[in-house]
Amino acid sequence: MEFVAIFLFVAVCLLLMFGYPVAFTLAGTALAFAAGGVLMGSFDAKLLAALPGRIFGTVNNTTLIAVPLFILMGTILERSRVAEELLDSMAKVFGGLRGGLGISVVVVGMFLAASTGIVGATVVTMGLLSLPTMLRNGYSPSLATGTICATGTLGQIIPPSIALVLLGDVLSTAYQTAQLKMNVLVPKTVSVGDLFVGALIPGLLLVGLYIAYLLVYARLKPNAAPPADSEPVSIGQLLRGLVPPLTLIAVVLGSILAGAATPTEAAGIGAVGAFILASAKKQMDLPRLKEALQSTLEVTCMVFMILVGAAVFTLVFRGFGGEELVHAFFGGMPGGVMGATLVVMVAIFLLGFILDFIEITYVVVPIVGPILLAMGLDPIWLGIMIALNLQTSFLTPPFGFALFYLRGVAPSSVATGAIYRGVVPFILLQLLLMTVLWFWPDLATWLPARLN
Repeated sequence: MEFVAIFLFVAVCLLLMFGYPVAFTLAGTALAFAAGGVLMGSFDAKLLAALPGRIFGTVNNTTLIAVPLFILMGTILERSRVAEELLDSMAKVFGGLRGGLGISVVVVGMFLAASTGIVGATVVTMGLLSLPTMLRNGYSPSLATGTICATGTLGQIIPPSIALVLLGDVLSTAYQTAQLKMNVLVPKTVSVGDLFVGALIPGLLLVGLYIAYLLVYARLKPNAAPPADSEPVSIGQLLRGLVPPLTLIAVVLGSILAGAATPTEAAGIGAVGAFILASAKKQMDLPRLKEALQSTLEVTCMVFMILVGAAVFTLVFRGFGGEELVHAFFGGMPGGVMGATLVVMVAIFLLGFILDFIEITYVVVPIVGPILLAMGLDPIWLGIMIALNLQTSFLTPPFGFALFYLRGVAPSSVATGAIYRGVVPFILLQLLLMTVLWFWPDLATWLPARLN
């Protein structure tokens, strides 16, 4: 009856493709299969007694407190005109160069990703702020939209990323489970902070690849990325736009890297710092604060409902013997651990077309994570590879989430085909980075090892 687990997974994917709510689809489909299994005598109803404990463990997880705090930090910064002022300053610095506006978008997108960690928010914000300016200055629509989509997905890999918070939480449990199966009596741990540190070098390398591509493209096709008419910027203006968000990011990440604060504590610092920053700019009054809090509540409720639904799904999936089936599949696969990892990466990439990173993190990773880690993979390397893989999936036509977000705010004069063409070079750059990371895992593991 373990093949029922496969039918369960396929049923969930099909229902999600029809647009049903994720959290209720995960939980409802799993419970329906469980009920059918009980009636047929193929599912032990006693397993469902573990549900209250799993749900309580999810909402009582102190690591996950970082999620609403980082979301609050991002929503406050969205309403404080930080991105707008930073983009204006960067455009004045780089605008005179060919491809300079594109470089400005990448730099601001990097800071915004580090500030919010939410892909949709970054893509929409950058689309509204920078796309009209780039088009007005003669940029190719495909280059402009591709740059915005690519930089918007940096929130998956640039810490502090909500995706890395959730991945770190799941991989921590998976790593301990894997070690216990290997009879390791004193298992090692991996934390969200380790994942943040491991993502720094790959994330900065990706930003560097984006900028290098824009410079080469502008050199080869100067009419597609012409210099912009920009006023000279004074040091004071530049510092006013750059220092506040940079200071906030440095405090949040610095406190984690220095070991002075856990990611949850650093998220609290970030939320308070964002409020102080917005208040100092006189961009935070009571109505805007209410909007930020309400938006944070809505996103947080969505995240935790998905986590609860995922907990129900994984319990029923395992109850039907799905984990043993996956383990046997990987065990008999040619190529050993790397062959199994490649299959998982391809599966996650394809699932990224229909599932958000939260569902993949809490549905797929708990199933395959312990198996891959028990085969000897480094948890930090695996986490960074999954984050980069999802980032690439969110960019890939025709189902990439970033493409839908930008299509929603782009003017009708920008063709959907132009958006699709624009993201292709950035997808290739991300695949290049993943290939480099595949052969040189030290890019992700060296810095955490040095700081621990």
